Amino acid sequence: METKITWDGKMKFKGVTPSNFTIIMDSIPEHGGDNEGPTPMELILVALGGCTGMDVISILNKMKEKIESFEINISAERAQEHPKIYTKIHIEYVFKGEDLKEENIKKAIDLSQNKYCSVSAMLRGKAEITYSYKIL
Repeated sequence: METKITWDGKMKFKGVTPSNFTIIMDSIPEHGGDNEGPTPMELILVALGGCTGMDVISILNKMKEKIESFEINISAERAQEHPKIYTKIHIEYVFKGEDLKEENIKKAIDLSQNKYCSVSAMLRGKAEITYSYKIL
């Protein structure tokens, strides 16, 4: 897998993914940017949510659960000193659907977090990752 990142002036960078999608990254004005895109650290949290979300939906579809809506809320804390990595991450899964089975929801989340989500696996050694869920 390969990617290309090009500097676009100030603190703005353009990344082209291996699947040929373009992502603009930038920084806030206080750090020399124009705030024209997410920061790389913000994208890590988005990647985490996307990774575990895709796992969970895939597993629940195989279990024939009828999900009407699904969202993931992620909160994180970073170290005070450089490299300012994430030290704590909490993932909240929120489901809405008809007759959702709580045991299937829990199983899908546990499988994602403990077996399938590669982003979680990469972060786990550095950050304490916790998670919870709600069924509406």
